[in-house]
Amino acid sequence: MKVSTKWNGERAYTMTNQRGKTMHLDPDGEGVSPMESVLGGLAGCMGIDIIMILKPYADKIKDLNIETDGDRNEEIPKYFKSIAITINIDGDIPASRVWRAVNLSDQKYCSVANSLNADLSYKVVLNGEDVEDPKK
Repeated sequence: MKVSTKWNGERAYTMTNQRGKTMHLDPDGEGVSPMESVLGGLAGCMGIDIIMILKPYADKIKDLNIETDGDRNEEIPKYFKSIAITINIDGDIPASRVWRAVNLSDQKYCSVANSLNADLSYKVVLNGEDVEDPKK
């Protein structure tokens, strides 16, 4: 999976995936902030999992809405210290099956949830050339 993110000036960027779909990132203007996109990505990932896991009840699901509320660190870096996730689902589905779907998503299937503590590696290309980290 690969995306390209192009600077549009100030703090605005346009992210484009390999299928040509875009998302406008701009914490000051028309788009969403990068951290809002993390919350939305988490909700979308869990929503996909929940619907897939509850497939036997597909004809009974009337609505699904997931709200994510992130509590950020006050100091830089302002990472998410905690995220409260509320799954609002309407339909004739046993609560135990919904909780099973939520727990399976959280613990096994949701790539976003399981990436929030990912190891990160960096590469810098400056003016077309790879630049090594001087601290290494």
